[in-house]
Amino acid sequence: MEDGVITFDNLYETLRLEKYKTELQRIDKSFYKKLLRYLEEKKAILRSQESKDSVFANDSITKTKRQLDNSKMLLKELYEKRETKIIDLALSSSRASGTVQDADALLEDERDMYNELVNLFNGYRKNVLYNLLDGREPEKVIVKGESKAEDKKNQTVRFVEPVPKFLGDDLNIYGPYEAEDMANLPVKIVEILVKNKRVEVI
Repeated sequence: MEDGVITFDNLYETLRLEKYKTELQRIDKSFYKKLLRYLEEKKAILRSQESKDSVFANDSITKTKRQLDNSKMLLKELYEKRETKIIDLALSSSRASGTVQDADALLEDERDMYNELVNLFNGYRKNVLYNLLDGREPEKVIVKGESKAEDKKNQTVRFVEPVPKFLGDDLNIYGPYEAEDMANLPVKIVEILVKNKRVEVI
């Protein structure tokens, strides 16, 4: 299927293998691009059928709609099956502090998901489990922002006093917050809260 096109049968077979094989299955790196092309072709066929005035049109339209809906259902099931396996892989990798062989079967976006999950599991393991084993209180795990641009505009703070709900300069509503709560807030709001001794910047 590397050089071919996606068909309904291809999609069904890909899902079947993913469901009945324990390990994450290797699929064509361009699988999703080809699948999108397949779905768009089906939509084009459907639009063409709907524009025709024929006694046979209704049957054709019904058949095409059913195949399109079934394809989307298979795609959703395939994604969720692989998603579950990726979570299991990341958890196994975190527990073993190493690389799992099946990780080679990950697509590019799936690898990003896998790496983020490993980091998340590692963070909780270090801050919670290892601290408890050493007789220390668990530490709060801070999940990094989605982008560096967001990190520059926001700061993570810990509230030292309760703060009621308030409206920010950006017209977004924040809070309420209790003492010891943590939040990632716009720098301008943080500056005001720090000035009023309501938060500590982390």
